[in-house]
Amino acid sequence: MKQSAERGTNRTGIMAAGRLAEEMIAATREFPASSPGSGLAIAEVRIAYAREGESVREAPPPAALMDKAKAAGTGATGGQPTLLLDKLGERLAFERAGARLYETLLSKHRAYGTFTGGPGAEDVLHILHEEYQHADMLDRAIKDLGGDPTTLTPSANLVANVSAGLPQVLSDPRTNLLQSLEAIVVAELADNECWTALARLSRQAGQDELTQGCLGAIAHERDHLRKVRSWIAAGQGRTAGDDGAEMPETAEAEEFTFTEDSPVDREGYVVSEEERAEPREAGEAPKAGKSGKARSKRRGP
Repeated sequence: MKQSAERGTNRTGIMAAGRLAEEMIAATREFPASSPGSGLAIAEVRIAYAREGESVREAPPPAALMDKAKAAGTGATGGQPTLLLDKLGERLAFERAGARLYETLLSKHRAYGTFTGGPGAEDVLHILHEEYQHADMLDRAIKDLGGDPTTLTPSANLVANVSAGLPQVLSDPRTNLLQSLEAIVVAELADNECWTALARLSRQAGQDELTQGCLGAIAHERDHLRKVRSWIAAGQGRTAGDDGAEMPETAEAEEFTFTEDSPVDREGYVVSEEERAEPREAGEAPKAGKSGKARSKRRGP
């Protein structure tokens, strides 16, 4: 299977059958809708359902779990002792789903092969094993907090719905390896964002061991994203440098170095070594939020 789109008999566009298209449009005037309505009316129905609906999978945890979660630090989680467990459940659900994505990608690789500059089977396996490691680490962390790793938390339920289309793309026999990688990069972008948030939340809750595990996962996920981006670029016949060359000068990507001991500014962003070394007035703190903006640039498509 070729990785690039091929010319063929794609008849999904209206211009493929001009006369028939005109007849279809004329039919809408001859046979109007059976009842009046508009997009605004549909919105009113959605609002009514939302006001009367229940929360997504919300259930109070056992008292013992509440006590243990409170001991982890309620002040850091906005007075919500279950927030950390909720987000741990979210990450665990996403990592399990991510592992299944790479399992499916491996099958796609074996079925169709790779392309010049694309991933080898060992590359996919390496990432898959790291996804397994992340899931195991999260499973242990939830148990250490007195939680149940099999529970579908509200945030886990949410991400399951958000990412539901990704496995459909990879399991579709019509999609090739390159198209599957374009679906994978969506998951990797979300992974990088959510692991960073979980690391900050666990740090604020005083869970040092969990924080270290999150930092290790972040390093893995950044490497995954870099690799997937490079494979997609190769499959599209461009080099990794093409992305930077097309960016405006004001949005040029920067490289920043972070360590486990990097300080956090007043807005919760980790301050890089480069920013700490920048000359500034005596007593002036690093500019709040600059590190986060820099990382957002790096994470952009």
